[in-house]
Amino acid sequence: MEIKRVGVVGCGLMGSGIVEVCAKAGYEVRVMEVNDDFLQRGLARITSSLDRAVERNRLTPEDRDATVARVNGTTDLSDFSDVDFVIEAVREDLEEKKGIFRRLDEITPAHAILASNTSSLPLTELAAVTKRPSQVLGMHFFNPAPVLPLLEMVRTFVISEETYETSRAFGESLGKTVIVAKDTPGFIVNALLLPFLLDAIRMLESGIASREDIDAGVKLGLAHPMGPLTLLDFIGIDTALYIVDAVFEETKDPRWAAPVLLRRMVTMGHHGRKTGRGFYEYEATA
Repeated sequence: MEIKRVGVVGCGLMGSGIVEVCAKAGYEVRVMEVNDDFLQRGLARITSSLDRAVERNRLTPEDRDATVARVNGTTDLSDFSDVDFVIEAVREDLEEKKGIFRRLDEITPAHAILASNTSSLPLTELAAVTKRPSQVLGMHFFNPAPVLPLLEMVRTFVISEETYETSRAFGESLGKTVIVAKDTPGFIVNALLLPFLLDAIRMLESGIASREDIDAGVKLGLAHPMGPLTLLDFIGIDTALYIVDAVFEETKDPRWAAPVLLRRMVTMGHHGRKTGRGFYEYEATA
């Protein structure tokens, strides 16, 4: 199947990055947000990102203009009636995603492939609410999507070979390195990462070391680009809690049990960079 038009549901930090990646690769992209304010903020984020690429000589002004021209925004999901491939990129809330997939199943053409950018939620549950479960999969981009080269593709046990091959080719056409996982909790990256991040919180919580020393130990001792507590602030403390709670509910694996400190921080609104305070303090962006 040839993919010409791509739909992206959500134009937040992840959604806008995915829109930019797809549009730069030559696809016509339709992006949907819940209201015009959120939509305009997301479109402005895309334009700013492209402008920075021009300033750094990574993109020509002509290519920037062509990329912007391929992007169309909407607040009505019904405008996805002619897309070939949809990527859902809303918050990590399984019930919200199910509702979106039900509507996409009704609106989009019968041939359209429906993908979720979820980083850990079960794709089989999203597939089950549609009449096309063999055309549902995970396409997990990494933040910032225009920069990071990895794309984690998640296949359910009912995915068709045509959907798999078409989706993999699509991912590679975006310039991404595609890795493939089965639909298991956390897939590849988060199955390894999140228990490690939770251990860092437990270490801080128990007083074994300071936040600065934990982060410095991982950066300088393990050669990670940032420490685990800084990374949690970047991901979003609330997002991390939602993910680990969802996986723990499914698996009952104690490695995924949220530390008390994580839950208390979410209760107090200390969600990381976006709220200005997490394990560290920042200028709020939310």
